[in-house]
Amino acid sequence: MGGPANPPEGTPEGIPGGGEDEYRSVVFDESFVRAARLQEFSAQERVGDHAPAVRRRPPLHRGLSRQALVLVTLIAVAFGTAIYMGIRHPYQSSTAALPVESPRLTVIPLAPTGKVPGAADPEYLYAHSPAAGFAIGAEGIPLPAVRRTAHFSDSQVVAALTTAKDYIVRSSLYPEVIGGEDVRPVRVMLDSRQLDQFDASFDHPASDGRHTPTGWLVRLDTTESRLADRRIRVRGTLRADETDAATLEVVADHTFVYALRPAGADAEDAASLLTVRRELRFRFDRDDLRLRQAQLVVSSVQAGPLSCGTDTANRLRPLLAGQTARAGGPAGTDPYAAGNPTALCGTLAADAQPKV
Repeated sequence: MGGPANPPEGTPEGIPGGGEDEYRSVVFDESFVRAARLQEFSAQERVGDHAPAVRRRPPLHRGLSRQALVLVTLIAVAFGTAIYMGIRHPYQSSTAALPVESPRLTVIPLAPTGKVPGAADPEYLYAHSPAAGFAIGAEGIPLPAVRRTAHFSDSQVVAALTTAKDYIVRSSLYPEVIGGEDVRPVRVMLDSRQLDQFDASFDHPASDGRHTPTGWLVRLDTTESRLADRRIRVRGTLRADETDAATLEVVADHTFVYALRPAGADAEDAASLLTVRRELRFRFDRDDLRLRQAQLVVSSVQAGPLSCGTDTANRLRPLLAGQTARAGGPAGTDPYAAGNPTALCGTLAADAQPKV
Protein backbone atom coordinates (compact mmCIF):
# COMPACT_ATOMS: atom_id res chain seq x y z
CA MET A 1 0.00 0.00 0.00
CA GLY A 2 1.44 3.31 -1.00
CA GLY A 3 2.12 6.17 1.35
CA PRO A 4 0.11 9.36 1.32
CA ALA A 5 2.69 11.01 -0.89
CA ASN A 6 2.76 8.30 -3.53
CA PRO A 7 0.09 7.51 -6.09
CA PRO A 8 -1.41 4.03 -5.97
CA GLU A 9 0.27 3.08 -9.22
CA GLY A 10 3.65 4.12 -7.94
CA THR A 11 6.09 6.78 -9.04
CA PRO A 12 5.84 7.67 -12.74
CA GLU A 13 8.66 6.30 -14.71
CA GLY A 14 11.36 8.70 -15.89
CA ILE A 15 10.66 11.43 -13.31
CA PRO A 16 13.59 12.00 -10.94
CA GLY A 17 12.98 12.62 -7.30
CA GLY A 18 9.42 11.49 -7.56
CA GLY A 19 8.87 11.61 -3.82
CA GLU A 20 10.24 15.17 -3.69
CA ASP A 21 8.45 16.80 -6.65
CA GLU A 22 5.10 18.28 -5.63
CA TYR A 23 4.03 18.53 -9.28
CA ARG A 24 4.67 14.89 -10.13
CA SER A 25 0.92 14.14 -10.20
CA VAL A 26 0.26 16.90 -12.79
CA VAL A 27 0.44 15.69 -16.38
CA PHE A 28 0.10 18.38 -19.17
CA ASP A 29 -0.91 16.38 -22.17
CA GLU A 30 -1.67 17.87 -25.58
CA SER A 31 -5.43 18.09 -25.04
CA PHE A 32 -4.89 19.94 -21.75
CA VAL A 33 -2.62 22.51 -23.33
CA ARG A 34 -5.00 23.16 -26.23
CA ALA A 35 -7.91 23.59 -23.90
CA ALA A 36 -6.05 26.02 -21.63
CA ARG A 37 -7.29 29.68 -21.69
CA LEU A 38 -4.61 32.38 -21.33
CA GLN A 39 -5.61 35.67 -19.73
CA GLU A 40 -3.42 38.81 -19.17
CA PHE A 41 -4.46 41.36 -16.61
CA SER A 42 -4.82 44.97 -17.72
CA ALA A 43 -2.72 47.75 -16.19
CA GLN A 44 -5.67 48.93 -14.13
CA GLU A 45 -6.31 45.37 -12.87
CA ARG A 46 -2.68 44.95 -11.96
CA VAL A 47 -2.69 48.22 -10.06
CA GLY A 48 -5.88 47.33 -8.24
CA ASP A 49 -4.93 43.82 -7.28
CA HIS A 50 -1.25 44.34 -6.63
CA ALA A 51 0.92 46.86 -4.88
CA PRO A 52 2.57 49.45 -7.14
CA ALA A 53 6.03 48.45 -8.31
CA VAL A 54 7.38 52.04 -8.12
CA ARG A 55 7.27 54.34 -5.10
CA ARG A 56 5.27 57.45 -5.78
CA ARG A 57 7.04 60.87 -5.48
CA PRO A 58 5.38 63.53 -3.38
CA PRO A 59 3.61 66.23 -5.46
CA LEU A 60 5.58 69.43 -6.33
CA HIS A 61 4.85 72.50 -4.23
CA ARG A 62 3.11 75.26 -6.10
CA GLY A 63 4.89 78.65 -6.40
CA LEU A 64 8.59 79.63 -6.44
CA SER A 65 11.17 78.43 -4.03
CA ARG A 66 13.16 80.83 -1.93
CA GLN A 67 16.24 80.44 -4.18
CA ALA A 68 14.17 81.25 -7.28
CA LEU A 69 12.73 84.35 -5.62
CA VAL A 70 16.21 85.58 -4.71
CA LEU A 71 17.43 85.01 -8.29
CA VAL A 72 14.49 86.90 -9.79
CA THR A 73 15.05 89.79 -7.37
CA LEU A 74 18.75 90.03 -8.29
CA ILE A 75 17.96 90.05 -12.02
CA ALA A 76 15.39 92.82 -11.55
CA VAL A 77 17.83 94.95 -9.53
CA ALA A 78 20.59 94.50 -12.15
CA PHE A 79 18.23 95.39 -14.99
CA GLY A 80 17.02 98.52 -13.22
CA THR A 81 20.58 99.59 -12.48
CA ALA A 82 21.54 99.20 -16.15
CA ILE A 83 18.61 101.39 -17.24
CA TYR A 84 19.48 104.03 -14.64
CA MET A 85 23.13 104.14 -15.68
CA GLY A 86 22.11 104.42 -19.33
CA ILE A 87 19.97 107.46 -18.60
CA ARG A 88 22.42 109.18 -16.26
CA HIS A 89 25.93 108.46 -17.51
CA PRO A 90 28.47 109.03 -14.72
CA TYR A 91 30.64 111.15 -17.03
CA GLN A 92 27.73 113.37 -18.00
CA SER A 93 26.25 114.07 -14.60
CA SER A 94 28.82 116.73 -13.79
CA THR A 95 27.96 118.75 -16.94
CA ALA A 96 24.21 118.26 -17.21
CA ALA A 97 23.42 121.14 -14.86
CA LEU A 98 25.84 123.64 -16.44
CA PRO A 99 24.01 126.54 -18.12
CA VAL A 100 24.71 127.46 -21.73
CA GLU A 101 26.32 130.84 -22.20
CA SER A 102 24.35 133.41 -24.15
CA PRO A 103 26.36 134.27 -27.30
CA ARG A 104 27.77 137.75 -27.82
CA LEU A 105 27.02 138.94 -31.36
CA THR A 106 28.84 141.89 -32.87
CA VAL A 107 28.54 143.22 -36.44
CA ILE A 108 30.79 146.08 -37.53
CA PRO A 109 30.21 147.80 -40.90
CA LEU A 110 33.25 148.92 -42.88
CA ALA A 111 32.73 152.01 -45.03
CA PRO A 112 34.70 152.61 -48.26
CA THR A 113 36.69 155.81 -48.71
CA GLY A 114 35.48 156.34 -52.27
CA LYS A 115 33.40 154.70 -54.92
CA VAL A 116 32.98 150.94 -54.78
CA PRO A 117 34.98 149.27 -57.60
CA GLY A 118 32.98 147.22 -60.08
CA ALA A 119 33.31 145.07 -63.19
CA ALA A 120 30.96 142.97 -65.29
CA ASP A 121 32.98 139.80 -64.74
CA PRO A 122 33.20 138.63 -61.08
CA GLU A 123 36.29 136.59 -61.93
CA TYR A 124 38.05 139.77 -62.92
CA LEU A 125 37.20 141.34 -59.56
CA TYR A 126 38.45 138.29 -57.65
CA ALA A 127 41.68 138.18 -59.64
CA HIS A 128 42.44 141.83 -58.81
CA SER A 129 41.59 141.62 -55.12
CA PRO A 130 43.27 140.10 -52.04
CA ALA A 131 40.92 137.11 -52.54
CA ALA A 132 42.74 136.05 -55.72
CA GLY A 133 44.36 133.08 -53.99
CA PHE A 134 41.36 132.07 -51.89
CA ALA A 135 39.73 128.66 -52.22
CA ILE A 136 36.15 128.25 -53.38
CA GLY A 137 33.42 127.31 -50.90
CA ALA A 138 34.01 124.72 -48.21
CA GLU A 139 37.50 123.98 -49.56
CA GLY A 140 38.56 127.23 -47.93
CA ILE A 141 37.68 125.79 -44.49
CA PRO A 142 40.19 122.95 -44.06
CA LEU A 143 40.42 120.95 -40.85
CA PRO A 144 43.69 121.25 -38.91
CA ALA A 145 45.81 118.34 -37.74
CA VAL A 146 43.93 116.60 -34.95
CA ARG A 147 45.42 115.72 -31.58
CA ARG A 148 43.65 114.22 -28.62
CA THR A 149 43.47 116.23 -25.40
CA ALA A 150 43.73 115.17 -21.77
CA HIS A 151 40.02 114.34 -21.51
CA PHE A 152 38.84 114.03 -25.13
CA SER A 153 39.75 111.43 -27.73
CA ASP A 154 40.84 112.02 -31.32
CA SER A 155 37.35 111.20 -32.59
CA GLN A 156 35.75 113.68 -30.20
CA VAL A 157 38.10 116.47 -31.30
CA VAL A 158 37.31 115.63 -34.94
CA ALA A 159 33.59 115.75 -34.13
CA ALA A 160 33.97 119.25 -32.63
CA LEU A 161 35.94 120.54 -35.63
CA THR A 162 33.64 119.05 -38.27
CA THR A 163 30.53 120.34 -36.47
CA ALA A 164 32.02 123.84 -36.31
CA LYS A 165 32.91 123.65 -40.00
CA ASP A 166 29.42 122.48 -40.87
CA TYR A 167 27.93 125.42 -38.99
CA ILE A 168 30.23 127.86 -40.82
CA VAL A 169 29.41 126.35 -44.23
CA ARG A 170 25.66 126.47 -43.62
CA SER A 171 25.66 129.97 -42.16
CA SER A 172 28.04 131.55 -44.70
CA LEU A 173 27.85 129.59 -47.96
CA TYR A 174 24.29 128.27 -48.39
CA PRO A 175 22.55 130.47 -51.01
CA GLU A 176 19.13 130.05 -49.37
CA VAL A 177 20.56 131.26 -46.06
CA ILE A 178 22.44 134.18 -47.62
CA GLY A 179 19.30 135.20 -49.49
CA GLY A 180 17.24 135.15 -46.29
CA GLU A 181 14.93 132.42 -47.54
CA ASP A 182 15.62 129.84 -44.82
CA VAL A 183 17.35 129.74 -41.43
CA ARG A 184 16.66 126.09 -40.60
CA PRO A 185 19.98 124.74 -41.94
CA VAL A 186 21.72 126.88 -39.30
CA ARG A 187 19.17 126.42 -36.54
CA VAL A 188 19.48 122.62 -36.47
CA MET A 189 23.23 122.94 -35.80
CA LEU A 190 22.75 124.76 -32.49
CA ASP A 191 22.54 123.34 -28.99
CA SER A 192 18.83 123.12 -28.15
CA ARG A 193 19.36 125.39 -25.14
CA GLN A 194 20.23 128.28 -27.50
CA LEU A 195 17.22 127.94 -29.77
CA ASP A 196 15.05 130.38 -27.81
CA GLN A 197 17.61 133.14 -28.26
CA PHE A 198 18.09 132.23 -31.92
CA ASP A 199 14.35 132.38 -32.61
CA ALA A 200 13.98 135.63 -30.69
CA SER A 201 16.77 137.17 -32.79
CA PHE A 202 14.82 136.60 -36.01
CA ASP A 203 11.43 137.43 -34.54
CA HIS A 204 12.63 140.69 -32.99
CA PRO A 205 16.07 141.63 -34.39
CA ALA A 206 18.06 144.22 -32.47
CA SER A 207 21.58 145.62 -32.34
CA ASP A 208 21.92 144.67 -28.68
CA GLY A 209 24.66 142.06 -29.00
CA ARG A 210 22.19 139.26 -28.19
CA HIS A 211 19.49 139.31 -30.88
CA THR A 212 21.42 140.16 -34.04
CA PRO A 213 20.57 137.79 -36.92
CA THR A 214 23.66 138.78 -38.92
CA GLY A 215 25.74 137.61 -35.98
CA TRP A 216 24.29 134.11 -36.31
CA LEU A 217 24.62 133.94 -40.10
CA VAL A 218 25.37 135.93 -43.26
CA ARG A 219 22.16 137.37 -44.70
CA LEU A 220 21.68 139.95 -47.45
CA ASP A 221 18.88 142.37 -48.09
CA THR A 222 17.80 140.79 -51.37
CA THR A 223 15.61 143.76 -52.23
CA GLU A 224 18.86 145.62 -52.94
CA SER A 225 21.45 143.00 -53.94
CA ARG A 226 21.88 139.36 -54.95
CA LEU A 227 24.70 136.92 -55.53
CA ALA A 228 26.39 137.36 -58.91
CA ASP A 229 28.46 134.19 -58.42
CA ARG A 230 27.76 131.28 -56.08
CA ARG A 231 31.44 130.33 -56.03
CA ILE A 232 32.19 132.24 -52.85
CA ARG A 233 35.87 132.72 -51.99
CA VAL A 234 36.99 131.65 -48.51
CA ARG A 235 40.16 131.56 -46.45
CA GLY A 236 40.61 130.93 -42.74
CA THR A 237 41.58 128.66 -39.88
CA LEU A 238 40.07 126.38 -37.24
CA ARG A 239 41.60 125.54 -33.88
CA ALA A 240 40.38 123.18 -31.15
CA ASP A 241 41.41 123.29 -27.49
CA GLU A 242 40.23 121.80 -24.23
CA THR A 243 38.99 124.42 -21.77
CA ASP A 244 38.24 121.97 -18.94
CA ALA A 245 37.58 118.28 -18.39
CA ALA A 246 34.03 118.64 -19.72
CA THR A 247 34.38 121.16 -22.56
CA LEU A 248 36.05 121.50 -25.94
CA GLU A 249 36.35 124.90 -27.62
CA VAL A 250 36.78 125.61 -31.33
CA VAL A 251 37.91 129.02 -32.59
CA ALA A 252 37.18 129.88 -36.23
CA ASP A 253 38.53 132.88 -38.14
CA HIS A 254 37.48 133.11 -41.80
CA THR A 255 37.14 135.75 -44.48
CA PHE A 256 34.39 135.33 -47.10
CA VAL A 257 34.23 137.31 -50.34
CA TYR A 258 30.92 137.51 -52.23
CA ALA A 259 30.35 138.85 -55.74
CA LEU A 260 27.13 140.89 -55.83
CA ARG A 261 24.94 142.67 -58.36
CA PRO A 262 21.94 144.92 -57.80
CA ALA A 263 18.66 143.06 -57.37
CA GLY A 264 17.07 142.54 -60.80
CA ALA A 265 20.26 143.47 -62.66
CA ASP A 266 21.38 141.67 -65.81
CA ALA A 267 24.58 139.67 -66.14
CA GLU A 268 26.14 142.56 -68.08
CA ASP A 269 25.70 145.00 -65.20
CA ALA A 270 28.69 145.73 -63.01
CA ALA A 271 29.35 143.45 -60.07
CA SER A 272 31.14 144.33 -56.84
CA LEU A 273 32.68 142.44 -53.95
CA LEU A 274 31.42 142.16 -50.38
CA THR A 275 34.01 141.08 -47.82
CA VAL A 276 32.83 139.51 -44.55
CA ARG A 277 35.23 138.44 -41.85
CA ARG A 278 33.72 136.15 -39.19
CA GLU A 279 35.47 135.27 -35.96
CA LEU A 280 33.42 132.59 -34.20
CA ARG A 281 33.97 130.76 -30.95
CA PHE A 282 32.16 127.48 -30.24
CA ARG A 283 31.91 125.26 -27.18
CA PHE A 284 31.05 121.57 -27.03
CA ASP A 285 30.13 119.38 -24.10
CA ARG A 286 29.82 115.61 -24.54
CA ASP A 287 26.13 115.83 -25.40
CA ASP A 288 26.93 118.34 -28.15
CA LEU A 289 29.60 116.04 -29.56
CA ARG A 290 27.23 113.10 -29.56
CA LEU A 291 24.41 115.07 -31.22
CA ARG A 292 26.72 116.98 -33.59
CA GLN A 293 25.49 120.33 -32.28
CA ALA A 294 27.36 123.45 -31.21
CA GLN A 295 27.13 126.23 -28.66
CA LEU A 296 27.94 129.55 -30.29
CA VAL A 297 29.69 131.67 -27.67
CA VAL A 298 31.11 134.64 -29.60
CA SER A 299 30.44 135.97 -33.09
CA SER A 300 32.42 139.00 -34.24
CA VAL A 301 31.71 140.15 -37.79
CA GLN A 302 33.29 142.85 -39.97
CA ALA A 303 31.60 143.50 -43.30
CA GLY A 304 32.17 146.01 -46.07
CA PRO A 305 31.66 148.02 -48.09
CA LEU A 306 28.70 149.27 -46.01
CA SER A 307 27.61 152.65 -44.77
CA CYS A 308 28.20 153.20 -41.08
CA GLY A 309 24.72 154.59 -40.57
CA THR A 310 23.01 151.51 -42.01
CA ASP A 311 21.23 149.07 -39.71
CA THR A 312 23.11 145.80 -40.08
CA ALA A 313 21.39 143.81 -37.34
CA ASN A 314 18.80 142.02 -39.45
CA ARG A 315 20.32 142.04 -42.95
CA LEU A 316 23.47 143.32 -44.60
CA ARG A 317 22.95 146.16 -47.10
CA PRO A 318 26.29 146.39 -48.90
CA LEU A 319 27.19 149.27 -51.16
CA LEU A 320 27.34 148.19 -54.80
CA ALA A 321 29.52 149.16 -57.73
CA GLY A 322 29.83 152.93 -58.11
CA GLN A 323 28.19 153.77 -54.78
CA THR A 324 29.81 155.73 -51.94
CA ALA A 325 29.31 155.70 -48.20
CA ARG A 326 27.32 158.40 -46.51
CA ALA A 327 29.68 158.56 -43.55
CA GLY A 328 33.03 157.14 -42.63
CA GLY A 329 34.61 155.76 -39.48
CA PRO A 330 38.07 155.14 -38.08
CA ALA A 331 40.59 154.88 -40.89
CA GLY A 332 42.19 151.78 -42.25
CA THR A 333 40.26 148.73 -40.97
CA ASP A 334 41.34 145.75 -43.07
CA PRO A 335 39.15 142.59 -42.82
CA TYR A 336 41.92 140.56 -44.47
CA ALA A 337 44.38 141.33 -41.67
CA ALA A 338 44.48 139.66 -38.28
CA GLY A 339 43.53 141.70 -35.27
CA ASN A 340 40.57 142.76 -33.19
CA PRO A 341 37.66 144.51 -34.88
CA THR A 342 36.99 148.15 -34.17
CA ALA A 343 33.93 149.25 -32.27
CA LEU A 344 30.73 150.50 -33.90
CA CYS A 345 32.10 151.22 -37.39
CA GLY A 346 35.31 151.18 -39.41
CA THR A 347 36.71 152.25 -42.73
CA LEU A 348 37.35 149.66 -45.40
CA ALA A 349 41.04 149.92 -46.26
CA ALA A 350 41.84 150.74 -49.85
CA ASP A 351 44.05 147.66 -50.09
CA ALA A 352 41.07 145.49 -49.22
CA GLN A 353 39.21 146.43 -52.40
CA PRO A 354 39.76 145.30 -56.01
CA LYS A 355 42.21 147.27 -58.13
CA VAL A 356 40.11 148.02 -61.22
